[in-house]
Amino acid sequence: MFGKFTIFILAFTFIAFAGCTQRQNQSASIPQKNMKFKQLTPEEERVIVHKGTEVPFTGKYEKFNETGTYICKRCGAPLYRSGDKFDARCGWPSFDDEVPGAVKRIPDADGMRTEIECASCGAHLGHVFLGEGLTPKDTRHCVNSISLDFVPAGSEAQTDTAIFAGGCFWGVEYYMKKINGVISTEVGYTGGKTDHPDYKQVCSGTTGHYEAIEVVFDLHRTSFEEVAKMFFETHDPTEWNHQGPDWGEQYRSAVFYKTAEQKAITKKLIRLLKEKGYKVVTEVLPAKTFWKAEDYHQDYYDHKGATPYCHGYVKRF
Repeated sequence: MFGKFTIFILAFTFIAFAGCTQRQNQSASIPQKNMKFKQLTPEEERVIVHKGTEVPFTGKYEKFNETGTYICKRCGAPLYRSGDKFDARCGWPSFDDEVPGAVKRIPDADGMRTEIECASCGAHLGHVFLGEGLTPKDTRHCVNSISLDFVPAGSEAQTDTAIFAGGCFWGVEYYMKKINGVISTEVGYTGGKTDHPDYKQVCSGTTGHYEAIEVVFDLHRTSFEEVAKMFFETHDPTEWNHQGPDWGEQYRSAVFYKTAEQKAITKKLIRLLKEKGYKVVTEVLPAKTFWKAEDYHQDYYDHKGATPYCHGYVKRF
């Protein structure tokens, strides 16, 4: 009896992880329309892609004081606000703060400096320095002008927000951040009965919360429908209470709509999937309070330098 049970457990484990491996292999086929970048000149590519540095005191934005938003030259994601720019007299544009979630910090291989990249596309921006005492925030983002474009005040992007739940929020965020037009993401908890829940409470199955993600996106560059399609194509909408080997009520599939339009689009996409033969179990629910998860859950796979184990791209539309 014990031998048969052991064989069953081993077989189940193999199938679960084989399924996850298959999903990972499929992730390479994400449509290029969601990953489209601006065409770069050879000099822009040298700095942005190959992590070069422009000559100091030569950049377009080094002595530039207009009001507006600095965006990534390659993908267009907002990075810095003009109100956070200051003159560090170092030869490159300097900022003491960034748009929340827009900039990723990565220690240099030599251990001496910290590189900064666009969190949306990985474009090299420059380096960040702390403890110099130049501003009250004691932070200096030293950025290559060539890595930036500028959007004057009054012509910034129009944005919208969507909330999705599709299994472990680490994997959902990993793919949502790849959409051209997504400005920022936060993972958290929603749909439950407890205020300010923490990860341990949610995992206990007593709060009714879903692991979810809040996505802010630029309506000039994408749409709720495109973002929702990526959601349905990077998790399995036919699985209830789990995704791959992850089991629990917090892993339910759901779209939390903020407007009647979001609700209608979601129902349309589910109808299309059902017409293709998918037995969709995704819930369509009105948005409730979104509680941000602990900091170590944010941008989890970026910090780990890994890829999701139970999410991957599967073309369904």
